[in-house]
Amino acid sequence: MSQSRHHLSPCRKCNARLLYKMIFMATRIPPTPKTPPATKPAGDDGDSVVLERRPQKTAPPQMYQVVMLNDDYTPMEFVIVVIQQFFNKDRETATQIMLKIHLDGRGVCGVYSRDMAATKVNQVMEAAHQAGHPLQCVSEPVE
Repeated sequence: MSQSRHHLSPCRKCNARLLYKMIFMATRIPPTPKTPPATKPAGDDGDSVVLERRPQKTAPPQMYQVVMLNDDYTPMEFVIVVIQQFFNKDRETATQIMLKIHLDGRGVCGVYSRDMAATKVNQVMEAAHQAGHPLQCVSEPVE
């Protein structure tokens, strides 16, 4: 019974041993890692070429403009709503773009990377198709 009691409740001897281990672990200096000996580089006979690393300059990605084309059947109000919805333009800007499309036969709705421009064209074409309008939209590289 005294043996099991000894393990259930800590005695002074166990506390002292535990405290010693904690202090020893906290104050012990870790060993220094072994490093390989330093060696001198081989002699240079003067025929060596040193290449200088230069940061590579990457060109910005090719940008594409999304252009809507005029037709005689798509209502002006539909064009304005499409420009607002897919190109995040306010009503006044969308109206100005719509008038440019109407008067000049085409108008730029926005400039995007190739993938984004293709997505915008698909969104406009799908909306026009769903509404039964022949509105056309294309993307072309910006020069």
